[in-house]
Amino acid sequence: MNKFFILLFLSCLSFFGQAQKDVQTTRILFIVDASNSMNGFWNNQPKITVARKLMGQVLDSLNGIPNLQLGLRAFGNEKNYLAGQDCSDMQLIVPIASNNANRIKTAMNDKIRPRGTTIIAGSLEQCANDFRSCPTGNCKNVVILLTDGEEECDGDPCAVSRALQSQNIFLKPFIIGVGLDESAKQSFNCVGNYYDATDERRFKEVLGIVISQALNNTSVQVNLLDQGDAPTETNVNMTFYDHHSGQVVYNYVHTMNSRGNPDTLSLDPVHTYRIVAQTIPPQSIDSVVITPGKHNIVGIKTPQGTLEFKMAGVNLESANIPVIVREKDKMNTLNVQMFGELTRYITGNYDLEILTLPRTYIKNINISQNHTTTIEIPQPGIATFMMSARGYGSVYKQTSKGLEFVTNLSQNKDKETLSLQPGDYVSVFRPKQARESIFTVERPFKIVSGASVAIKLN
Repeated sequence: MNKFFILLFLSCLSFFGQAQKDVQTTRILFIVDASNSMNGFWNNQPKITVARKLMGQVLDSLNGIPNLQLGLRAFGNEKNYLAGQDCSDMQLIVPIASNNANRIKTAMNDKIRPRGTTIIAGSLEQCANDFRSCPTGNCKNVVILLTDGEEECDGDPCAVSRALQSQNIFLKPFIIGVGLDESAKQSFNCVGNYYDATDERRFKEVLGIVISQALNNTSVQVNLLDQGDAPTETNVNMTFYDHHSGQVVYNYVHTMNSRGNPDTLSLDPVHTYRIVAQTIPPQSIDSVVITPGKHNIVGIKTPQGTLEFKMAGVNLESANIPVIVREKDKMNTLNVQMFGELTRYITGNYDLEILTLPRTYIKNINISQNHTTTIEIPQPGIATFMMSARGYGSVYKQTSKGLEFVTNLSQNKDKETLSLQPGDYVSVFRPKQARESIFTVERPFKIVSGASVAIKLN
């Protein structure tokens, strides 16, 4: 049995172990596209071959899970498309029942033969009959559709899906697109939760994610809140720690769904969580308890703004100038940002140390909500130092308080070029072979933005 699915469903089983009096039966109906296009090659093998193999692994992992019923429906399975489009070519291959995993696995291999056309709306309509009245009175009906194409029979899958969801026939369907182009993917956003399988590895991951969510009816929405407590922040990694052990349980990059709302996650309700939004600096919420069987909403305050650095006349991508960003009045390095990068920070005040020569210090820079704070520094000038021999030298900036050390000159060169910020400088140098201090050379010079100057130290 595939280890990936074993680990995946161990977490799902923990949910069932907590069920109390009212046991819920999960009923999953697989709708498999058996249209002729599923014969097409995808990553060096037919799409239907990949679907059979990965479906088989999933079905093996579903064996023995209590309170689970499975069924299989197909379209395009019996009528050859060469004989003309037949929009009635839909069959319930394996009716929904308990202990059905092996029957569906066999049917996938023996009865699914891609031939016909793509009938998505009609197949969804038939689900009203496939999900008979719930015998236990507590059923969760789930549709998982595997397809590689769009509707071909003039039906409206979006309208059908919405109507059946409103009648509580099934929950919002899961759609796994197999090698779909971009325009086709967009058409499924209104049908259900769409997942894109770009290759076999991704197909395997997506199928596991979908099954896990289908079995686990505990959902969580994490709202990353801006300054006005609106859930507008996104694209931030969220780390979910077990509150007691401190171990990482999940990492998810926050996403807005197709409707512009925070995406829904499926989390194991066994844990009490510490959730860390990995902003700069991180923001967190502790002791989060997930209520099983419900939609949980968690809010974390993460208002952010953007910081960028500019320098006139310089190609920032090649400038390679690091900036140390610290929280105001704190010494610990929060982040190292390069010129040419746009980086988001939690709103507040920061201190900057720009690694120019000499270093540029800027205190108390404010980052505000949804605003880009731009820090622009002068273009450096170029100083070329020419020595009669190798020796000991340093460069200092002249200030009102005296000489401020900038850098040492190399002891192994007789010519050296440095980029320096505009200002008044002095260079002090003594050749190695000169054994008396009187041979020290002192040369004042001025740096102008974008200009070059030669300093002779002899």
